[in-house]
Amino acid sequence: MTEFSIIAVFFVGLLGGVHCLGMCGSIVGILTGQLPPGGARWPFHLAYSTGRVTSYTLAGALVGALGQAGMLLRDQVPVQHLLFALSSLMLVALGMYLAGLWGVVRRIEGAGKLLWQRIQPLTRGLFPVATPQRAFLLGTLWGWMPCGLVYSVLVTALATGHAKSGALVMLAFGLGTLPNLLLIGLFWESIKRWVQSRQVRLAAGLLVAGFGVYGLIKVGYTFYVNGWAGSCHVAA
Repeated sequence: MTEFSIIAVFFVGLLGGVHCLGMCGSIVGILTGQLPPGGARWPFHLAYSTGRVTSYTLAGALVGALGQAGMLLRDQVPVQHLLFALSSLMLVALGMYLAGLWGVVRRIEGAGKLLWQRIQPLTRGLFPVATPQRAFLLGTLWGWMPCGLVYSVLVTALATGHAKSGALVMLAFGLGTLPNLLLIGLFWESIKRWVQSRQVRLAAGLLVAGFGVYGLIKVGYTFYVNGWAGSCHVAA
């Protein structure tokens, strides 16, 4: 895994704010409505986001381990080449989605509904959110909510072929989403119109898609130079 991997997914998380506003805005609104009146909000929102990023990191470690198991087949099948190409294609699709040009990423969210049906009932016992500790636990549970943005980046974590690298990818992604969720929680009305503007969505989406195109070019060049037998040290 290269440094490009970490940088790319961090910016995917950061630029994905146009998605977070629609997907997570209502969740943050629920959390805000549950907070004790008259107190500071930021410790609760920070605790919630920390829990969410923790779940992302764990998910990255799990899929990275799956990818590592798949790499055992690399003498028979160019698994790493194919996984990296798939992760790059997902970034292109994600960028098109963020830009409002293609909604295919939304269809991916159905993949996690079965797991979410088992986790969601656990969130009810954490209301009202009276302490930052409860907000943290709520974040760890809500971090498993079906989300096309998260699932797209999980493909990148899978392509790393290592549990530690997969965890780092999802940690970087989660940290990238952190400013957006904190801003949404603290300054919802002030930033809503700006984030939803057509120009911001288009610029963010095209930049994310650019990461995917770069990855496809890189894996294509690696294949051209090394062939199927060559190792693919370009995990996005």
